[in-house]
Amino acid sequence: MKVILLSNIEKVGRQGDLLNVKSGFARNYLIPRKLALYATPQNMKKLSSIQAQAAEEEARIMAELKKLDARIRSLSLDFIRKVDEHDHMFGSVSEVDIVSALQEKGVSVHKSQLVMDKHIKALGESLVQIRLHRDLVSELRIQVEKEHEEKAQPKPVETAEPEAVADAIAAEPDPAELAESDLEDEV
Repeated sequence: MKVILLSNIEKVGRQGDLLNVKSGFARNYLIPRKLALYATPQNMKKLSSIQAQAAEEEARIMAELKKLDARIRSLSLDFIRKVDEHDHMFGSVSEVDIVSALQEKGVSVHKSQLVMDKHIKALGESLVQIRLHRDLVSELRIQVEKEHEEKAQPKPVETAEPEAVADAIAAEPDPAELAESDLEDEV
């Protein structure tokens, strides 16, 4: 069954494409969700306007994504992780870490747009690709550094004021007097 796509559908086609799809897919999914139109003679007359509208939309989106690409390329994210004595990281830098750090910088991307085979588990600089569009891939610099351990400074011994020490000593009973009073009680 021939249909005209009204929006981009991943792994199916782009907006304005004339496709031949299975009739059940068209009847049960594409047409009810208003993602496509039947390719009738009346709708075929609208095809050129749909394609022109799709081209304008694509150009607008690409212009915005190119600005985003320039912003991402200018950024560098720094992560600090704990390491052992051999400089092996205890954790890693994952897609979620990168997305949340980008959000703090004002850049919104989804973690599925990051192209990473595995999490970053090494210190140093690495590049991560971000697929903004099927035709546009940006690169982001990631710097992973080890956490600097601050050596514990010995806490200074608190010295009390001489007057406070003298008052505390005066308030305590004399041990000799305590011993005499205990002896008198026993007799």
